[in-house]
Amino acid sequence: MVQVPRSPIGRIVGRHVAPHLAEALRDTRVVLVNGARQCGKSTLVAQVARDRGLAWYSLDQKTAAESARFDPEGFVRSAPAMVIDEIQRDLGLILPIKSVVDFDPTPGHFLLTGSSRLAGMRQLPDTLPGRMETIELWPLSQGEIDSEPDGFVDAAFRDGPDLAIRGEETRADYIERVVRGGFPEAVARQGRRRRAFHQQYAADLVNRDVKQVGEVEFNPALRKLVRLLAARSAGILSMDSLASDLGVSGRTVSRYLSLLEQVFLIKQIPAWAPSASTRAVKAPKVVFVDSGLATSLVPADALQLGTAQGPLGGILEGFVVTELARQLTWCRQEVELFHYRTRDKVEVDVVLRDLAGRVVGIEVKASSTARSEDFKGLRHLRQRLGDKFVAGYLIYLGQDTLPMGDRLRTLPLCALWRAH
Repeated sequence: MVQVPRSPIGRIVGRHVAPHLAEALRDTRVVLVNGARQCGKSTLVAQVARDRGLAWYSLDQKTAAESARFDPEGFVRSAPAMVIDEIQRDLGLILPIKSVVDFDPTPGHFLLTGSSRLAGMRQLPDTLPGRMETIELWPLSQGEIDSEPDGFVDAAFRDGPDLAIRGEETRADYIERVVRGGFPEAVARQGRRRRAFHQQYAADLVNRDVKQVGEVEFNPALRKLVRLLAARSAGILSMDSLASDLGVSGRTVSRYLSLLEQVFLIKQIPAWAPSASTRAVKAPKVVFVDSGLATSLVPADALQLGTAQGPLGGILEGFVVTELARQLTWCRQEVELFHYRTRDKVEVDVVLRDLAGRVVGIEVKASSTARSEDFKGLRHLRQRLGDKFVAGYLIYLGQDTLPMGDRLRTLPLCALWRAH
């Protein structure tokens, strides 16, 4: 019988993406749960395996790994349906899996987990087109930690300017959430022990996991790049600036960024323009997949982050962006996430666009108060889009939802996880 791993926080946290995983298993032959190490993949998949009676094999275990390497065909045919945990450790199993599901198209035949983006791995022989669905799993969201609905994206498009949430948290409460992040191991820790986890986690990814997905020798420039990205969290990506600071070529920086994205350390947020004629900046922004990782690499604790000289602005924006990115994996709306900035430096931190072309704009402010000038970018976007502009929100560290003009509102940060 499959055993569900014990959670570091003492309870199994319900994952909002679980219904989508169950749905995929009902009609898709191979389902891959892909996400960062220690974000909860094995726990989620073990619950599914237990409930569905699936065989469980982990390629982190020596015996299973040896069997898979010496007899891949026999390994994938050893049970009528199975979980293979950490599939990126032996990509030689992909073609045997393809052979099995081509002969027997039963849905839910294989449930895989991976800690690297398989599509970007050099050794991948086949991505199982038409046979596999990928479910992306992030570290815990704030709503998952607190058993809240995490329904902001759906509520924003449904309710527009009528969305209203009253917050109770203080600025210090919010900063503590940002420093904590969402890795279960970090949620279970405090202070220096939490920082120790985050720093060791980042070091392990750079020193071990990156080498598994790309031919990278030990290079101080890669470590320095990670710290530079943390210090510039949610900033526009400037390849020339990074290359100059690191003393390497722009091509090398581009390759490093790709590798860091493959191991789920960072995420690039693409730029957006209302039309082809818009004079918009095309460079992406870069955020860490977890705000706790970013704060530990700056470095800053909750006290330092909250000071006037602290780096809260960019890290808070990264926190908001990644909470929204988590929601895109389970919300009912099909939504894409962008940032927007014109060459005249009019910007909106987050642009959410649905399939109908409707847009929700979001500005992030690391303050407990809001001013009219904070809505400059949102007013610009409203004017450009007209009826396609659903609403513009200034998400801040205050407590009230307040009107600030036509379809413009302030919202407390907690609206991200309390809206439903």
